[in-house]
Amino acid sequence: MKPLVLLDTPALYYRAFYSVPDSIVNDDGQPVNAVRGVVDTVAQMIRRFDSARVVATMDADWRPAFRTAIMPEYKAARVKDEEAGTEIPPELAGQLPILGRVLTAAGIPIAEVAGTEADDVIATMAAESRTPVVIVSPDRDLLALLDSDSDVSVLRPRKGGEWEALSEADLPVAYGVPDGTRYRELAALRGDPSDGLPGAPGIGEKTAATLLESFGSLDAIIRAAKSGVKTGGLSPKRAATIIEVEDTLHKTLEVMRCLTDVDHGIDLETIPHTADFTALEAAAAGQNIRRSVDNLTSALQSVDGSRSTPSAEAAPGPSVVSASTLTGAAGPRSSGVTDTIGAVNAKGSYGAADPSGARPWIRSRLVGFDLETTGVEPETARIVTAAFVDSASEVRTWLADPGIEIPEAARAVHGITTEYAQANGAAAVDVITELCTTFSALRDEDAVVVGHNVVYDLSVMAAEVARHRPDIDFPTIIPTIIDTFVVDKHIDPYRRGKRTLIETAKTYRIELLDAHDASADALAALDISRALAEKSTEIAALSNAEIMAAQGDWKRSQAAGLQSWLRKKGNADAVVDGSWPMS
Repeated sequence: MKPLVLLDTPALYYRAFYSVPDSIVNDDGQPVNAVRGVVDTVAQMIRRFDSARVVATMDADWRPAFRTAIMPEYKAARVKDEEAGTEIPPELAGQLPILGRVLTAAGIPIAEVAGTEADDVIATMAAESRTPVVIVSPDRDLLALLDSDSDVSVLRPRKGGEWEALSEADLPVAYGVPDGTRYRELAALRGDPSDGLPGAPGIGEKTAATLLESFGSLDAIIRAAKSGVKTGGLSPKRAATIIEVEDTLHKTLEVMRCLTDVDHGIDLETIPHTADFTALEAAAAGQNIRRSVDNLTSALQSVDGSRSTPSAEAAPGPSVVSASTLTGAAGPRSSGVTDTIGAVNAKGSYGAADPSGARPWIRSRLVGFDLETTGVEPETARIVTAAFVDSASEVRTWLADPGIEIPEAARAVHGITTEYAQANGAAAVDVITELCTTFSALRDEDAVVVGHNVVYDLSVMAAEVARHRPDIDFPTIIPTIIDTFVVDKHIDPYRRGKRTLIETAKTYRIELLDAHDASADALAALDISRALAEKSTEIAALSNAEIMAAQGDWKRSQAAGLQSWLRKKGNADAVVDGSWPMS
């Protein structure tokens, strides 16, 4: 039987609320950023585990009386409204009914029990489950539930759309403790100010792990402190601190301990429940969550073995295909790499024309593309990360060792250091080869690759191919390209302000979760391309060949205009390259 996936929904919707732009609003002007974030996560989990056995647990009471009776200060600092006793901002509270309707229509059970938190429901279901359990949460406190005997693991969201899977076997390396019980004791010693849990002053995570390794348990540490032991990391000062806060540490442990006997009323054997796709459509109407709901619908139908069919209201988009989510290295070596590329190694024209000459480019498979590099000059910049993206949950990424030092200015933009790239990245030649293979396959499929100022990215690719794979004629393997920078400037030439990806995303109310992360930037460009197609039905109706030719004309005209403006401003020698689709 497939694993039971338990969502720590409050932690997930708070994370989405604060990380996804609140400029994403529904027809009533209400933010829906948290809804989109959670729904995308549900779809991703269904695909990841090939199962709809997902439960959305909720906080019926985020400060349960049984916990505040032990420690009145528990989460007290988070209270925003003393009368209502709530921490939920009104902009988030209004989204929860929308989220509830979507999850219910999708057949995702919502589990909340009066007087308890989501953690208690999760712990109870984990204890009851006869199948492996995956807890999806950014909250480290739930690592205390890790258990190899009952096969309970935790999946934590990380930066850039990646996930960190942790089992009990990972705790010794990750936190220096052997199991979930000791992790809870480590957390009690460390404390958590955001939850009003003080811990032992001056004792951080590493010191707590050292003490637990030396003495075995919190009770043993306290006994050693009272006995005057001065070894194993237990200095006189630390011993005095532990003795002083002994009562608080015991209370903290009790507050952190999850209930395992709450009556949630859900028969775990009947999950997944049946999805009502008509109700799901109705729940999405007017909420500006169409892409996320279509993504969820596709995920549910793929598990059922049905072919996904987009909603009649949905904007034409890509067909969703499986893709690996790769972290820290290039993807698996594709078989027949040289053969695939060799077939298009003769000189030829840019792009792949639509054979019929009639199908609009927007109805092709759209794939976002982005690079993060070592510099701004295409001829000398080296690839550090790359991404091809179909949707928020269909991502393929690469990390390359560029073979040169990553300048501080570049590291400040994308966050990748030379040391990290050298230790975790694949050889540049392998990454370049696999990227070329992907480009070639997309060209053969007559797909459309989308990027923002993608002329730069393709120019970097061309230079890297010449550097590492001179046997490949890169221009011949480029598919149809949509440059959202060029198209946006053509549609709205007189809009004031910058046209960076960040600013353009804001203009079209597109979420950009982590600017200068290759996969996030590629996804944003993908969404912008759809927004541009909605804004200009004339441009949306162009075929692949027509949009390629048109962008070439627009790019040259835009470059000529900028060059003229610069020369009028006193830079008589200014030259702006109007090459397309690469310099």
